[in-house]
Amino acid sequence: MTSTPPSIQIGAYSFGDTQRNPDGSLRSSAEAIQNLLDAIVVADQVGLDYFGVGEHHTLEMPASSPGAMIAAAAAATSRIILGSSVSVISTDDPVRVFQQFATADAVSGGRVEITAGRGSSTESFPLFGYDLANYDQLYAEKLDLLLSINANERVTWSGSVRPALTDAVVVPRPVAGSLPIWLGTGGSAPSSARAGRLGMPVAYGIIGGMPARFAPLAELYRRSAAQAGHTENIKVSVAALGLVAPTTAEAKERWYPGWSAMFESLGRVRGWAAPTRQQFDALAEAPGAYYVGGPDDIAERIVDLHTHLGHMRHFLQMDIGGLPQEHFLDSITLLATEVKPRVDRLLARK
Repeated sequence: MTSTPPSIQIGAYSFGDTQRNPDGSLRSSAEAIQNLLDAIVVADQVGLDYFGVGEHHTLEMPASSPGAMIAAAAAATSRIILGSSVSVISTDDPVRVFQQFATADAVSGGRVEITAGRGSSTESFPLFGYDLANYDQLYAEKLDLLLSINANERVTWSGSVRPALTDAVVVPRPVAGSLPIWLGTGGSAPSSARAGRLGMPVAYGIIGGMPARFAPLAELYRRSAAQAGHTENIKVSVAALGLVAPTTAEAKERWYPGWSAMFESLGRVRGWAAPTRQQFDALAEAPGAYYVGGPDDIAERIVDLHTHLGHMRHFLQMDIGGLPQEHFLDSITLLATEVKPRVDRLLARK
């Protein structure tokens, strides 16, 4: 009897990306949201497996309400898995997060997930009136509440970060009774161990360094899950940055201007030096963090990372720094129609 070859879901994620005028000024955030919805619809049509919407609250990245975006996408698509990448659970109400995503799940026919994370930036803390000093406590307690709601229609819970619940009914319920809830982390060992102990799938956000360095974290995650007695639902996914074009040279030329503009802007805020093209090229080529290239290159790199992490989903953030919408849609199409079949063929040979 032959074993089933491994497979990897291929997908994309976005925080929304506001386009720029020729003079460099930002266009409207409303246009950015419409572009994002259009991209998700295209991803569904061309056969991408997954699309995630991440939470940010900036003029450049205005997808501030993943639940609302996912609900709209649920009604406009038919097969693609939809999720948050991530929902900043620390500064939101887990009851409302669950209700929004359960509603979207009902609309989609059962295709919705949540990835609960701390977020890669902190702008939501002052926006919603939270103290950054309570960062860890907020996340731990709100994650506990979210998991309790997911497991129970009637919820009794108490903590220090929000009012207690006593036999509270939380509706609607998801199509399957509960939602897949992932723990999102940028590479924290304690978060990896926490996901394992809780029996949650883990999503690693890789935005720098060599992706293979996450292998010990994936091992820690699986070991922690085994020690806690969890054998079901132990999965690893990878969210990375990158772009696919017909050739690697084209991919680099399409992606570099937006990447450079984004990191120059971030550098002004955070006190970083402006990035160089040499730095970009080092990150964009194996074994760097960015998946920028032609279909053969990207497929080979995804499969190589699979030998280190054993991940079951690999998804890319492509629309950054005002990337032209046509390049975003082209990359989505190539991911689904060129990269995914190549990944499947390479895995089948192993």
